[in-house]
Amino acid sequence: MKILHTKIGDHFIQFENAPLYLFKMFRELAEANHQPDLTVTIQLDFGVPFLNDDVREDRQADRIYFRRSDYLVEVEAAFQYAEISAYDELALKHALINLYSSFIVHHGWGLLLHSSCVIENGEAHIFTGHSGAGKSTAAVLSFPRNLLSDEATILKISAGKMEVFNSPFRSEIPSGGEETVFPLGSIQVLHQSLQNQRIILPKSDSLITMIDKVFYWSNLPAHKKVILDMLVEMAKKVPIYNLFFQKDNTFWELIS
Repeated sequence: MKILHTKIGDHFIQFENAPLYLFKMFRELAEANHQPDLTVTIQLDFGVPFLNDDVREDRQADRIYFRRSDYLVEVEAAFQYAEISAYDELALKHALINLYSSFIVHHGWGLLLHSSCVIENGEAHIFTGHSGAGKSTAAVLSFPRNLLSDEATILKISAGKMEVFNSPFRSEIPSGGEETVFPLGSIQVLHQSLQNQRIILPKSDSLITMIDKVFYWSNLPAHKKVILDMLVEMAKKVPIYNLFFQKDNTFWELIS
């Protein structure tokens, strides 16, 4: 059994029966000097190929199940141990995103957002929007600035602080693997355009705009409130803009 010790955000994760793919995806810790916050056992060759994004969440007395056609995640209620059965590497990646996003909501730690995130002048700037809006495009056009994410941004929300961590959940642009964290400076909701323009959103519109950018919404009312409270805090503390941008890097003139 291959064991992989890694760290995502503030959390130490231990993967058991880890396939080679995970060693490429996550930074391996040289020594396991910390008790894992979450232990995950992996099994492949489960289910059928991907059909759609629909994930069913079921809860029993001491277990939570997340089911999609190509994966099954079983988590004990305290979120210390989990088992993932997945059809292939792509299914495993999405199962891990589901597991980690539900894990940080369970602990009230933060949110995983559909977005890319770029560092500029010591601050993190998030780019989000509907599918096809240009999140990955904005990330590529931001080179040589360093990226914290190109698909799923890890945002910690605590005591009025908004901090973004380097995300291993990547689609195209690999992570450098560094343990980095930066304060969140702004959020851009992307719209492709023939000219660049950035318009700040009112706080109420900011909140509504960000609701569907969260990866995981629990079916428990108490957890829904936790997520909503964190979004409200984010909308209060961080300016959120509509960014109309051309397909070149000149939009950074509006942000820097």
